[in-house]
Amino acid sequence: MENKIQRLEEKIAEAKLGGGEKRIESQHKKGKLTARERIHFLLDDASFEEIGMMVSHRSHDFGLDKEKYLGDGVVTGYGTIGGRLVYVFSQDFTVFGGSLSETHAEKICKIMDLAMKNGAPVIGLNDSGGARIQEGVVSLGGYADIFYRNVRASGVVPQLSAIMGPCAGGAVYSPAITDFILMVENTSYMFVTGPNVVKTVTHEEVSSEELGGAMTHASKSGVTHFACANEIECINHIKQLLSYIPQNCEEDAPTLPYEHSGNEIRKELNQIIPQNANQPYDIREVINGTVDADSFLEVHKHFADNIVVGFARLAGRSIGLVANQPAVLAGVLDIHASTKAARFVRFCDSFNIPLLVFEDVPGFLPGTDQEWNAIITNGAKLLYAFSEATVPRITVITRKAYGGAYDVMNSKHIGADMNYAWPSAEIAVMGAKGAAEIIFKGEIAQAKDKEAKWKEKEAEYQAMFANPYRAAERGFIDEVIKPEQTREKLIKAFKMLENKADKLPKKKHGNIPL
Repeated sequence: MENKIQRLEEKIAEAKLGGGEKRIESQHKKGKLTARERIHFLLDDASFEEIGMMVSHRSHDFGLDKEKYLGDGVVTGYGTIGGRLVYVFSQDFTVFGGSLSETHAEKICKIMDLAMKNGAPVIGLNDSGGARIQEGVVSLGGYADIFYRNVRASGVVPQLSAIMGPCAGGAVYSPAITDFILMVENTSYMFVTGPNVVKTVTHEEVSSEELGGAMTHASKSGVTHFACANEIECINHIKQLLSYIPQNCEEDAPTLPYEHSGNEIRKELNQIIPQNANQPYDIREVINGTVDADSFLEVHKHFADNIVVGFARLAGRSIGLVANQPAVLAGVLDIHASTKAARFVRFCDSFNIPLLVFEDVPGFLPGTDQEWNAIITNGAKLLYAFSEATVPRITVITRKAYGGAYDVMNSKHIGADMNYAWPSAEIAVMGAKGAAEIIFKGEIAQAKDKEAKWKEKEAEYQAMFANPYRAAERGFIDEVIKPEQTREKLIKAFKMLENKADKLPKKKHGNIPL
């Protein structure tokens, strides 16, 4: 038995060495951790249980039968983060560049199946050169097996993808289906076709970082939700993100203990809205003044920054936030803002996370670029997402709520549970200036002093409609509140809504305007 135990220990040591000391050293020189080091920093101490350590590939072509590594380029298993079960796979770049083989894919599929059966998140630490070319179609089939499970798991268990190195070709589609993507600046990239192919086909000279680096995807494409300075920051972001999210679609998000101070009034909120209705302000001041201290985790911070989305806590309860940002493009809704917010709303609804909306929106962004690139369809995605959501939903209108954008931003008419407005709210079809020009066109045209008449009629419209009281009279607004009362009202309202039960009509699934 001693000999057999010794042989087992030798096998375990071999598996833990991955592609060998030289390749591990090369990985470290690039500023990257190894697959096992990443798992070590991600999971609670001594909680990792590995599955499939002895697996090796089955290929005999192109000399692969002479080069085998235990684990076959991916470390898979389960453990805990903050005491909560998670499943994890970590690709090992020291073994065939982390390339995906038939058995590599089978290992990933196995833990995804276990995650679905046991209702726990899946975390992928991606560092792969793509499909293992020597294996041909079986490696492509392996990718498809993973994609299929990603889709099956979507909305059932949270799926997080950390891109820790290259992610090219078919490898990018699995992260794209998952709920959140995190990338590391300067050491990770994602693209369907690399710089060499781009140069051949379009004659564009571009580096890997410019084409698909972390900041490119965080700010230009919106593919990634978090761009992190290094791998440890990325791993810590994963832990923080999971703290706001339940284990699966049947559970509620974790609630932290919270002691009510007896005074939830926040006087500073009274000073945020400028006297001039056209002057910008930072909606983050409203968010941070309302939610629990230091609890706001912004998502997609560098993309479509005319809208702000993220997680926070309110009296210890996890909530999702969607807020127009008047400091950027006056807070208008455009294509990117609509899709960014819609995706976030759907995630929160999938995992029972209540939604809070802060609204200050002058409308949709006009222009040929927006119309020709389908602002109609893309704006409808946000409308669809809110209308479909069955979680508790509350809206606070801080200032402008104009036109169709008023409807789209979680209005009472599309199923919001509670709608509050500050006294500074202006709920109307459009701004007073444009409205006066249309409504009083004849009077203005006949006036001797057209400019003075226009201003007079603008003031008349302003007094009549540019306030929250017409909407409150109709019941479209449940209460007009002082800004300082916002936190107190929201804590009580979300508490009142905690047992909300709402079901969609029986259907296979809806047809969101993709």
